[in-house]
Parts: sequence; C-alpha cells; structure tokens
Amino acid sequence: MDGMDYLASARSVIEIETGALRRMSERLDPSFATAVEILQSTLNQRGKIIVVGIGKSGNIGHKIAATLNSTGASAVVLNSQDALHGDLGVLSDGDAVIVLSYSGETTELLNLLPFIKRLDVRVIALTGKPASTLSRLSDVTLDTSVDREACPLNLAPTSSSTAMLVMGDALAMVLLEARGFTEEDFARFHPGGALGRALLTRVSDIMRSDTALPVVPETAQVLDALHAMNRARAGACLILTPAGQLAGIFTHGDFARCYQRDPLLGEKPVADLMTRKPITVSADSLAVEAIKAIGQNRIDDIVVLDADHKPVGLIDTQDLARLKIV
Repeated sequence: MDGMDYLASARSVIEIETGALRRMSERLDPSFATAVEILQSTLNQRGKIIVVGIGKSGNIGHKIAATLNSTGASAVVLNSQDALHGDLGVLSDGDAVIVLSYSGETTELLNLLPFIKRLDVRVIALTGKPASTLSRLSDVTLDTSVDREACPLNLAPTSSSTAMLVMGDALAMVLLEARGFTEEDFARFHPGGALGRALLTRVSDIMRSDTALPVVPETAQVLDALHAMNRARAGACLILTPAGQLAGIFTHGDFARCYQRDPLLGEKPVADLMTRKPITVSADSLAVEAIKAIGQNRIDDIVVLDADHKPVGLIDTQDLARLKIV
C-alpha cells in the first residue's frame, strides 16, 4: 500500500465510527434522561457509581470511571471475576451500577448480576443488544449498537467500543451539568499541573504589586514611565489620576511604535501616548480569567483592580510562564 492508500483506509475507519456515533445520537430516547437521574440521585444520597465490564468493555469502563471521578462523581471499577470472591463488598445499598457488554450475554457479567440485584441498587446497561439478557435484568438500557465495526474484517471492537466510550462521556458530562459542577469544583480534583494551578490560583496571588508595580502620575513624561518600568523590570507602566484611579497604561510596545515616528518623545507627556481604558481584571478573579482575557485581547499585560476599581497590580504574560500557569 502506498501513502494515499493508508490515508484512504484511515479516513474510512474514521467515517465508519463517526457515522455510528451520529446514528447513536439520533437513537437517544428518554432512557438516557432516566439514567442521568439515577446517577444524580445516587450521588445526592452519598452513594457511588460502580462500573463493571469485561475485555474491551472493561477498558472502556476504566475510562468512564476516571471521567466520572475527575468531575466529582465517585466511581469505582469492579472486576467481575474478583467480585465473586470478595470484592462484591464494595457495593452498598443506594449505589448505581453501570454494566458494559456489547453482546449483553457475557457469562461472567450475567453470573454476577443476581448477586448485585440482591442489594438495593439500580443497574444501567450499556449494550449493543437492547433485547439481550443484560438488558432485561437492568433498570435502564442505553443502546450503543453499531451497524458494523471499523475493522476491515468486522471483528475487532472499534465502532462498538467507541460508541460505548462516547455514551459514557455523554452520561458524565450531562451529569456534570445537572449537578451544577463548576470550574472551581473541577480544580479541586485536578490540583496538579498547569490546569490545576490556573484554576486554583487567584489573580492577587500572582500579580505584581507594591514596589514591583510600576506607576507614574498623569503629569509624568514618557521618560519617567520608562524609568519606572526598568526599576520594576516590567513591560508596562500604569498611569494614575491624582485620585489614584487608573488613567491608562503605557507599554514598551507603545514606546517602540512611537519612537519610530519621534526619537525625541522622551520628554513628552506619557498621557498623550498611553492606552486609555485598558483591559482589566479583578484581584479576586481566578488566574484562568486573566489568561482568557490576555488571549482574547492579544495583549501582554493586564491591569488588576481592587473592589473600589483602583489599580493594585499588573500581570505580565512572562509571569504566567514563569509560574507555569500557562
């Protein structure tokens, strides 16, 4: 096969799987809403979600459980074989069980279900066979059937496993919305790495303030603003009114652009060259909000205001990189 054949084969796989997902989306019915309500009720009553699957379905189950846990929905993966030898103790009355089996006839799962149903739990089946034994033994069935696998032999679980994974993602994300899960909640479960730092850190924690904050009055000259920036090793200087309010901002970029037109601008009033009404952010905001504002407005510096709308700090994109927040 040459390169074009590889590409054509890859596109075929992707098209078969995306087609299966579209058809699954079109088949969604009120059973999905019932499943979400079961999971939400379980969590509200401090129960947990148990995920069970075998083989490829078991692998998908691990991902579904990980997604649920990362969004604050307590989930545990139960090995069906170990469950019959003591691990069934992880189940408690009031829990919800998600069982994954494309055929719905997996012997290990069917052997386990009678013991699960002795407890006061609700069972949600993710299966490609809505008329299967698993479906009949479950409280709710979510149809993940596909017309064919993306495997050229129509054997290896591909479209079917993708459909099951996406159905699990849909459950987790709709459940997240139903529970009113916020960015702050998400941050509590992701404290490590740049994402956690951005979501947990507030603007006031990272801004340049006090002596590290370059400020000059409106009456200052451009040269005064440059000196203030150099002392603070900053790329911008805040211009203040006599009352201490923000009048504008003057940056190294402003200086460079103006200097090309007027090499003698050092003694000119900085107020004539500053940017009035610059982009600002509240000191109480999360750092992620400052990151969004900087990116959306394509700026290098953002002014921080206190509750009285007075400038109290400055955030430079270099600060974000140094603190590994972006």
